[in-house]
Amino acid sequence: MSNREAAAQTGLKEFLQTSGCFKNYELRRVAVLTPTGVASEVGSTNRLFNKVVVITLRELGPVIKLLSSLALIDGGTDVVLQVDEYTPPVEIPTRTFTVRWQNGGPGVIKGVASLPQELRAALITALQPNSPSSNAAP
Repeated sequence: MSNREAAAQTGLKEFLQTSGCFKNYELRRVAVLTPTGVASEVGSTNRLFNKVVVITLRELGPVIKLLSSLALIDGGTDVVLQVDEYTPPVEIPTRTFTVRWQNGGPGVIKGVASLPQELRAALITALQPNSPSSNAAP
């Protein structure tokens, strides 16, 4: 497992443990992200869950842009997630959306160490209720 994959796994676990949005969860890595592969994973839950959320990590990494000179650096972190929600036994997603999270700016340089926190922040933005008073689960 690469450092980036380990960072993604850590960020996902931290989000699931602290979100309060998921009473029960199981974190799986799906090897084949075709509709058939995902449907097989959804079907293998044996109705233990009333919703299955598939998160496809499209991008997770530090970004550095060198502008007109080396003194002008614009950097940060870029996270792109595709989120598909399934209601078993349905084998097609009931909801699909993409989230792009960027954090940084002029003079910012980040590395792999901040990736778990950045992924967790992107997941909070994507999956948490809009207001603290809301009782709606994602």
